[in-house]
Amino acid sequence: MSTAGDRLAVDCPSCSSAESTVHEVLKAGSGRNTVRCTECAHVHKVRVESDARVERDVVVSQDDESFSTRTEIPFSETLSVGDEFIVDSAEAILQVRITGLELAPEERAETARAGDVATIWTRGIDNVTVKTTLNPKEGTGDRESTRSFDLQVPGDYEFVVGETESLGDEEFRVKAVQVRDDAPEYRHGKLDHEGDMVYARDVKRLYGTDRTTSAWSAW
Repeated sequence: MSTAGDRLAVDCPSCSSAESTVHEVLKAGSGRNTVRCTECAHVHKVRVESDARVERDVVVSQDDESFSTRTEIPFSETLSVGDEFIVDSAEAILQVRITGLELAPEERAETARAGDVATIWTRGIDNVTVKTTLNPKEGTGDRESTRSFDLQVPGDYEFVVGETESLGDEEFRVKAVQVRDDAPEYRHGKLDHEGDMVYARDVKRLYGTDRTTSAWSAW
């Protein structure tokens, strides 16, 4: 159900004739809410239908940065961790994936109706940073040493176990991929069989064998 402070897109009998306007919920009732139009400040009652829309806070994280915006969602729509949608904000238009649903302070859920959610926590997945760990290639004389770095790639870039990647100055053979907890449709949390494919947006960490010519020249 709606709560005071929520925003609904409904018709205003005072100023809107053809299009709905955003209203602030002043008092929530059982099936009927007292609302105030944000355009003309008219206060009236509305029945909350199943197709009513609400505005919700969205926190978008990308790498070490984050920003907040708002989005409009059908009141009765079911949201779940792992769902993806488009955020259109002043900062950017980007695709995001839900990482958490905050119903109230210190109360979170994996799945909830939009009308019951206060804040939607997300991360951007259009372009992502992939944490990568490489073992030295054979013949270097030091197989215990590794090096780690970040790769910046499109979220839909495909990493396939067993294939060789050449990205920027790096060349390596993919050995295994640790999958993110919020990633859907994967049979295991770590994929290491030849031919296993993971989209970059779903990678928690990538493991490979170094094939960069000069990577270990100092060793």
